[in-house]
Amino acid sequence: MGFKSDIEIAQESTMMPITEIAKKAGIDDKYLEQYGKYKAKIDYNLLQESKAPNGKLVLVTAINPTPAGEGKTTTTVGLADGLQKLGKNVMVALREPSLGPVFGVKGGAAGGGYAQVVPMEDINLHFTGDFHAIGAANNLLAAMIDNHIYQGNALNIDPRKITWRRCVDMNDRQLRNVVDGLGGKANGTPREDGYDITVASEIMAVLCLARDIDDLKKRLASIIVGYTYGNSQEQRPVTAGDLNAQGAMCALLKDALKPNLVQTLEHVPAIVHGGPFANIAHGCNSVIATKMALKLGDYAITEAGFGADLGAEKFLDIKCRMAGLTPSAVVIVATVRALKYNGGVPKDQLNNENLEALEKGLPNLLQHVGNIKNVYGLPCVVAINAFPTDTKAELDLVEAKCKELGVNVALSEVWAKGGEGGIALAEEVIRLVEEPSEFHYSYELEGSIEDKLNQIVQKIYHGNGVVLTATAKKQAKELEALGFGGCPICVAKTQYSFTDDQNKLGAPKDFEVTVRNLKISAGAGFIVALTGEIMTMPGLPKKPAAERIDVDSTGKISGLF
Repeated sequence: MGFKSDIEIAQESTMMPITEIAKKAGIDDKYLEQYGKYKAKIDYNLLQESKAPNGKLVLVTAINPTPAGEGKTTTTVGLADGLQKLGKNVMVALREPSLGPVFGVKGGAAGGGYAQVVPMEDINLHFTGDFHAIGAANNLLAAMIDNHIYQGNALNIDPRKITWRRCVDMNDRQLRNVVDGLGGKANGTPREDGYDITVASEIMAVLCLARDIDDLKKRLASIIVGYTYGNSQEQRPVTAGDLNAQGAMCALLKDALKPNLVQTLEHVPAIVHGGPFANIAHGCNSVIATKMALKLGDYAITEAGFGADLGAEKFLDIKCRMAGLTPSAVVIVATVRALKYNGGVPKDQLNNENLEALEKGLPNLLQHVGNIKNVYGLPCVVAINAFPTDTKAELDLVEAKCKELGVNVALSEVWAKGGEGGIALAEEVIRLVEEPSEFHYSYELEGSIEDKLNQIVQKIYHGNGVVLTATAKKQAKELEALGFGGCPICVAKTQYSFTDDQNKLGAPKDFEVTVRNLKISAGAGFIVALTGEIMTMPGLPKKPAAERIDVDSTGKISGLF
């Protein structure tokens, strides 16, 4: 039997009608809004009206990503399928993929092999239009800012101090910095501008953190779009509310706020909603989706983007804090191949047994494990996403090192076997969620912005501390003067390293993280700290995935992996 791609496996699967999946999840018809036969939206009123107790929340995270791949979403889906095989009532809560990575490097992000959510083509492409709605709301606000200036500028907005950027859900480096308003007075005021990828828009974060439609509108009104003329003492922030934009923006987002219901290949109900990147945003699916999964299942399995230093840190320090969530257990995904890569082995040699390199790369995993156990006080298990080239000696070494920290290791074979390959991991999760734990954040909100940054760098990255550029120091002072000093911090940094240098693999020590820019996302309720060379608009690679994606005369898509 030849190798089958993810899309071929998905296309050969037999999906249940979404009405049957909803019935299985206990969702009454009155809350279901169908988008075709296999996907639907769930009315958010279900949350207010449900009297069901919450299930157990399980977070799936990972080591720092490498070109060798870790399989976090695949493991999340396979774990849910494994729990179902053990007779458990389970829900999955995932993020929606961005078109940027779909056409850029990944080519798809709905799991893989026999552990996928379907219909994978829909999920990876336009899905139910949520990202388009977010982009439209973002760009409506941008248009209203420039129109306000054109119409006389009653709010006294300084065009040089506009912080709100336009967005598009595509990797397009050409749009990072633009000049618009050219062509004479009738075409607006010329100014420097730029685009972010839609997943980096504050509106994505706002949508994912909003409790309900009223909270969404309030958060939208709080978004700071720029500042008035004057020196730092005289200028004041200008909000979307000042422009009376929040009502129209909320109208565009009212359906996007409703979580999307799909299914795994083994018909586990899956809620896929929201999709901020964890390296440039908070990296978690929506609060509404997670809370809905907790109401509908005895186990709610969710994930956070990239490595645990980014996605899990933000899930625990931002999302859980804002939403009042407490995880019962954490799964940390790793592969032997990725650990050897962290130990210095080139990608083309990762199939060869190399215990020395594996031991050298293991500190990356062990540092994440230690953070979850000791900093956050949560029980965890390491899931080794199995590859055929893994040797017994390599697997034994990973298990031995994790046991030294009091953490068990489960071999996950879900890519090849689906839920059957996730039973061992599922059994450990069932045991873990019953363990007593005392969850706490890595930092408290009191103290200065710099204090909180230092705590993240020291406790989570294990560096010496943070260095603020002169610009960032000035911004910190201004944000604190405006009353934003008590907000949580959302660090934007490379996903490939604990440091702000993507080339420093493993678990480096004696380093500092440089913050070059601080900005307030007042609607989301956090401060974004830009470090290193991180950008909010990615570019396409030399050979983008888009080059291999195609559709035939029958409408069948190929090339999504």
